[in-house]
Amino acid sequence: MNQYTKLAWVLKREILNFSEKICTGLWKPEKRLVTCILYGIAESGSCHLSKISRALKEKISLKKLIERLSCGLRDFSEEDREMLLDNYTSEIKSQIDKRTVFLVDDSDVVKPHSYKMEHLEIVRDGSTGKLEKGYWTTEIAALTSSSKSPLPVYDRVYSASEEGFISANEEVFKGLRYLSQTFGNVGIRALDRGFDSLDYYKYFIKNREAFVIRATKNRSVRYKDKTENILKVANQFKGKYRIDFKNKKGKQITCKIAVVPVSLPKYPNIPLNMVVVHGFGKEPMMLITNLQSDDKRLADTIVKVYLLRWRIEEYFRFKKQQYAWEDFRVRSLNSIRTLYRILNLLTGLIGLLSEKRSESVFVMQLIAASKRIYRPKKGKEKRRFLFYAIGDAFFEILRKTTVGISHFLCPPPQNNQLSFLKLSEMGKL
Repeated sequence: MNQYTKLAWVLKREILNFSEKICTGLWKPEKRLVTCILYGIAESGSCHLSKISRALKEKISLKKLIERLSCGLRDFSEEDREMLLDNYTSEIKSQIDKRTVFLVDDSDVVKPHSYKMEHLEIVRDGSTGKLEKGYWTTEIAALTSSSKSPLPVYDRVYSASEEGFISANEEVFKGLRYLSQTFGNVGIRALDRGFDSLDYYKYFIKNREAFVIRATKNRSVRYKDKTENILKVANQFKGKYRIDFKNKKGKQITCKIAVVPVSLPKYPNIPLNMVVVHGFGKEPMMLITNLQSDDKRLADTIVKVYLLRWRIEEYFRFKKQQYAWEDFRVRSLNSIRTLYRILNLLTGLIGLLSEKRSESVFVMQLIAASKRIYRPKKGKEKRRFLFYAIGDAFFEILRKTTVGISHFLCPPPQNNQLSFLKLSEMGKL
């Protein structure tokens, strides 16, 4: 128990230090709200306000504490959320370099049994494929260079029925513009075939940003000064290079890869490369990129960059499974956005800790304290997805404590009890 007590104190101090950095410039009530919800989600493993309130272990009624958190989330302004994100991205800039892969993707939040939530709309549940009530989300995550851990850099929950909504593409462009303003044109943007649109090509070409986009089979390209269907062009190449991959079940897959110089009909003077990958299905996978190199390893690099995009799927699944993101019980869209921003900041803290696992004794102690058995296979230590292990360690350690984090935030109350001087001191008067 002594070991857990020490770890709990260090972990609370880690959460508090992280909260102080990302809350720079906020007023004290907003700082307290962010810190309490960060800690509450970490200890309870849930986004449910009642469970977060119980995890805080404050000496007030549970009803009053839930009301305080609910009002704080509702009144949290958009400017304060932007300040939180700006402070956080300033902290992780040291993890970003020219090799960083930025994963851009959409997701959904399904609330099929809700009726009173603000601006509910019909969305497609990515897990079941059914149409349900809920919200859309746009997210961008950056993969760290060493362990490829996803660090959230942008998030937004939106609804098509809210006032001022333009389009889903405009919501994605908000994230891309924030990415450009914050990190410039460093790194590589990786996007799925749902983003195979001329608008995105135009944006990346104009801003001189490297990208890898999976093309749909309806895309037209210019090859040898002729405009042809991309699938027709891809089938002409059976693959010059060979790459071996292993899927999640450990089965080895042999792929044949070819690099074809192409351009877009609307931008015929902009040289692009189409990477054709045979082996993942009946039809070849086609990737369009503006990366240029004479090195034969270019094809290998582009394919690996795109396949890393599945890290964001693990990242989505982690938030929904580990912290029950879709079980939140706040009604206003502003509260949902604030709660989601704080959850992503907690995920960012876990990602930063995951990046330090080889050099930090504290992180190794967290992994050891986790209820999960961490036994990475030989040669795969740096590629292990440690988010679940660290998230479980947060829960296992903090739930054993008898006090929350309020004693770090507020000084102890002053003792107004009258004290009498000792007789030895009275003689000196």
